[in-house]
Formats: sequence, C-alpha cells, structure tokens
Amino acid sequence: MADAPDLPDVRFHPSDGLSTNPNEPLYWERAALAKELERSFELCHSCRMCFKYCQSFPTLFAAMDEHGDVRRIPDATLRRVVDECFQCKLCYTQCPYTEKERHPFRLDFPRLMLRAKAVRRKSEGIPLRDRLLADPDRLGRIGSRFSSLANWGNRLRPNRVLMERFAGIHRDKLLPTFAGRTFPAWFRSQTGGVDETADGDSKVVLFATCFVSYNNPAVGRAAFAVLRHNGCRIACPAVECCGMPALDAGDIALARRKAERNVRALLPYVERGFRVAAINPTCSLMMREDYPHLLDDPADRILADAARTVAAAVRDLSEYLWELRTEGKLKEDFKSTPGVSVAYHAPCHLRLQNVGFRGRDLMRRIPGVKPMLVAECCGHDGTWAMKREYFGPALRNGEKAFAGMRETGAQVWATDCPLAALQFEQACGKRPLHPVEILERAYRADGFDRGVAKPGDPAPAGLGAEEAQ
Repeated sequence: MADAPDLPDVRFHPSDGLSTNPNEPLYWERAALAKELERSFELCHSCRMCFKYCQSFPTLFAAMDEHGDVRRIPDATLRRVVDECFQCKLCYTQCPYTEKERHPFRLDFPRLMLRAKAVRRKSEGIPLRDRLLADPDRLGRIGSRFSSLANWGNRLRPNRVLMERFAGIHRDKLLPTFAGRTFPAWFRSQTGGVDETADGDSKVVLFATCFVSYNNPAVGRAAFAVLRHNGCRIACPAVECCGMPALDAGDIALARRKAERNVRALLPYVERGFRVAAINPTCSLMMREDYPHLLDDPADRILADAARTVAAAVRDLSEYLWELRTEGKLKEDFKSTPGVSVAYHAPCHLRLQNVGFRGRDLMRRIPGVKPMLVAECCGHDGTWAMKREYFGPALRNGEKAFAGMRETGAQVWATDCPLAALQFEQACGKRPLHPVEILERAYRADGFDRGVAKPGDPAPAGLGAEEAQ
C-alpha cells in the first residue's frame, strides 16, 4: 500500500471486495481485502468516534495523520492495527455506519480485522502461541487430567519465565486454575450418567463453556441449582469450545469445525423445543452472530439452515432466566441477601447483544439489593490479556472498569463473564461472582449472612426495614 502518488479518492460505500463469509472465495482474496481495508480505514479516520476503545484506532489515526492516505501507510503499521484489535467490539456497538443501523456503508471494523488476520494466517501460518490458545478444549483436557501438576506449574516462577520466553504468555498473568473434576463429569454424576435430567417443565440446554467446564465448575453447579430450583429440564450434551479463541487466532478452519460440531450436537435439542443458555456472553455472541457466517456454505445448505436455527435458540444465561420470569416461572423465594450494594460489571460482548442487563435485573429481585452498574471494558478479551506484549495494555484498557467497581464501595462484585472476573482479580485482588452464583446463594438460608424477612416478620439483624421490603 506504500508509494502511491496521485491516488484517487477512496469512497466510503462498500467496495466490490466486501465479504464477511469465509466460505466465499472473495473473502480470501488479498486484493479484495485491501479495498475494504482502504475504504474502512478512511471512513474511521474521517469519523474518529472510536479513538478511546482500543489501541488500533490511535495507531491508525496517527499513521493517517503522518502519511495522509491509507495507501501510503507502511505494511508493518497496518499489521499492527490488525493485531491491536482485541475484539471487544465496542466500536461496532457505537458505530453509526453499521448494517445493524441500516447504514449503506455497512462498516464492521471487528469483523474486518478478523478477516485480515485470517488471510495473513492462511499464507504465513499460525504461530505456536496462537495455536495453543486457539483450542481451550485441548488445554482443558490435559490440564484437568493433571490438575495438581498443571496448577503448580502455573504458579511456579521459573516455569512462568520459561512460558513467557517460549510460549509468549506473560509471566505475571493470573491464569485460570484447572479443576480435577470437570463440570460435564459433575453433571453426569447428578443425572445417572446421562446428558439430561429426568424431569422439568422448561427445557434448556446449559452450554457451560470451556472455561466453566475445565476451570470454574462452581459457576456451572450454581447454574444447575438455580435452573432446577425453577423447574427446568436441563440437558448438557457433549459440546466443544464455542470457537471464539480460534477465530481470534485467525484459525477459521478450527473455528468452523467447532461451530459445526456444536450445531450438530445442539440441533436435536432445539428441535425438541429446548433453548440454549450460555454461561459466558462471548459464547452466546459467537453462536448467535458468528455461527451463521462460519457455516453459511452454499455447498451445505442443510448445515447453514441448522446454524441459523440454533442461533435463534441461543440465550445468555441471565437473559434466559429473565425470560422465565416474564413467563411467570422464576421463583423469588429468597432466604438470604448480600445486602444493599452489589457492584455489577456489564461485559462488552453482552452489551453487543442488546438484550439488556439481565444479570443486574435478576439481582434486583433479591430483597434489599441495589446493583450498581459499571459498563466499561475490563480489557481481558479472551486470550489477548495473556499475551506477553498485551498484558500491560490489557490492564490499562481496564482501568475505568477497575476504578468503577472500586468506587461503588460494594463488598460483593458480579459480572456475567468468568474471564472478566479473572481480570478483576488480577487488577483489584477481588474476583466477582456470576449473577447466577448470587442467585443460588440467595435461595439458601446460609448463602449470605443476612436473612430475608417474611411478610409481617421484623427485619433481620443488620437489615433496615426499607431494605427488607
């Protein structure tokens, strides 16, 4: 793109190189990609609304100011713009030029960055670190089988130094622990070894996500308890990682394989009237927004239709529980309460789905609870914060979220994203609970120190009369 004198103006309308479907040959054409990068970068430069969201935009704008035209920017700088996008997707949420806003420019900066990375990976190959991080299932199976050894190694300083040198994982990054007993194994211990509970009126597939399955089964157990308490028939079929880490690594083939396997596993349940509740907003976003693109293959229309059918049935877990409430099926027989202030962080990938802050709304149903919303990016964003060169920027990106949570003064913190919880623990020394964990505890008399008064009873100790209502 360098050394191009007397260049014609770049128009903002989509070029003939626009493609968001990796099943199209056009998606992989370098010349087509270059056209879309040129017009999109020019459009972003003329707007500059997104200067505050990630490092990609300051890098791009500074390069545009220096070189005057996107086609004169050195390739190394353009590569940096692509790599600095960590797929928080906040720019898409705020952009007025998107297809969701019915704008003719049809700008989708995050999806364009994914395409640029995928095209590069196809020609250059995928680095070792990205291959490792792209498949959490493989890491999870190994780590859970040897959990004591894996967790010890992740805490051992000399080992972390070697990991940083040879695998590019920052030595100070707080890594998830591996569970010796995975959530799917625990689930089957509750159901006699089958993939589905025997009864329940509201049918739901609990998509536990790879992180909950291998690293934090406690969230899955809490979700199971809450769903069962509310009369749900729960299925937990064998599924894989949603594929977002593979997509972030530019490994479209792996992301597509995982999407296909999950769609084939989930479709029979959806056809039986099950909804699919994903614990992590990143996973629900991936299944809703990206599966229809990844599997939109003209050569397999049956699979493409199945992806859209499954996508339509997917919910964020808190969104699903709120739907139960609107249907009159959510019990509010809470027996304890965390008190007044609960700091609630709304993850980026939840906000993009535009389904409201249902985790916050559910916690409001607990007597005395007034959640305090913090809608800022925590900066973790999948595996980005683990990488040696992005560990520091990830923490800087999350400073507003960290400050916002601290400023609430709340003793109890919550977020719908388990990885965001890890980032808060890294930066603040405090790990938030998932809203479903707070609900599960509130259903128990011993869940929190404060009890919930029944109508006509005096307020519990430590809880004012107004708070007890």
